[in-house]
Amino acid sequence: MKIDAISIFPDYFDALKISLLGKAQAANLIDFTAVDLREFTHDKHRTVDDSPYGGGAGMLMKPEPWGEAFDFLIPEADSETQIIFTSPAGEVFNQALAVELSQAKRIVFACGRYEGIDERVVEFAKSRASVRMVSIGDYVLNGGEVAALAIIEAVARLIPGVIGNAESLLEESHNDGLLEYPSYTKPANWRGLDVPAVLLSGNHAAIAAWRLEQQVKRTKANRPDLLGE
Repeated sequence: MKIDAISIFPDYFDALKISLLGKAQAANLIDFTAVDLREFTHDKHRTVDDSPYGGGAGMLMKPEPWGEAFDFLIPEADSETQIIFTSPAGEVFNQALAVELSQAKRIVFACGRYEGIDERVVEFAKSRASVRMVSIGDYVLNGGEVAALAIIEAVARLIPGVIGNAESLLEESHNDGLLEYPSYTKPANWRGLDVPAVLLSGNHAAIAAWRLEQQVKRTKANRPDLLGE
């Protein structure tokens, strides 16, 4: 998969050089490039923002640098490319969307700052690729980079070969609409706390039933909305 991220802080994405995603890039499973939006400015201050029409607090990202960045990355319309604007005004990211995006050939992340990006940039982007506005939750960050990193990790780990044990992906939270069950490893007793006896029993049917019971219990306690409650 080809992944690009446009940002005025491209160094944010250095985290993708380590751990499993770093290995995935070394193995050519992921081709990632961070693009500096300021490279597409033409004044000595490398200006990317201005005051919004109609007034209001804060500054808004100007359309010109974004247009040139898209011209550079996507010079012609490409139906196989997904452009994602990370924004608190977007649809909420979830595991189902991560699975969908993991099938994409290419994703370009547009990471806004300040009070956001001139809306015409979003409209223009639609002429080049499929566009989505995506939020990672009902809160506001200083910029879109952290959200893009979260989405990239959630999506990239679903690409075949990125995770060593692919079967582990099947038992994670949200894959079946429930949160993941609690897990334990050795020693069986730690600081007076015991591993649940059923996990030591060797009875696989009982273990499966216990895990499902724990999933429902944890989901009801922490995310009752997933159960329609």
